[in-house]
Amino acid sequence: MRRGLYRSRQGAFLGVCRGLAEYFDLSVTWIRVFMILVLLATGIWPILGVYLVAALIMKPEPLRPFQTADEREFYDSYTTSRESAAQRIKRRYGSLERRIRRLEDTVTSREYDWHRRMNS
Repeated sequence: MRRGLYRSRQGAFLGVCRGLAEYFDLSVTWIRVFMILVLLATGIWPILGVYLVAALIMKPEPLRPFQTADEREFYDSYTTSRESAAQRIKRRYGSLERRIRRLEDTVTSREYDWHRRMNS
C-alpha cells in the first residue's frame, strides 16, 4: 500500500522535506539540496512562503503505520474534519449496538429457549 504525502515527525524543520523525500522515495539530502538551490535562485521570501504553506497543507505523519485501507481513510477524514470523523464513529457504533441488541433479543426470547430444548 503506497504511503500518502505527510509531514514527517522526524524532520529537521516542520518535516516537509523528509515527507516529500519519503513520498517520492528519494534521499532527504537531495530534496534539501534542491530546496537550497531554489532558495538561492529565487530569494528567501518566495521559497519560505511556499515551504510554510506546504507545512500547513500537509497532514502530519500518523504515529503508527496503517494496517488497512479503512485505517488510512479514517485518518484522512479525521485530519480533514474531526466532526465528520466523530459522526462516522457514532454511526458505526450505533449500528453495532443495534445488531447486538437484536442478537440479545433473539437469544433471550421464549422461542429460542423452546427450540433449544426441543433440539437437545
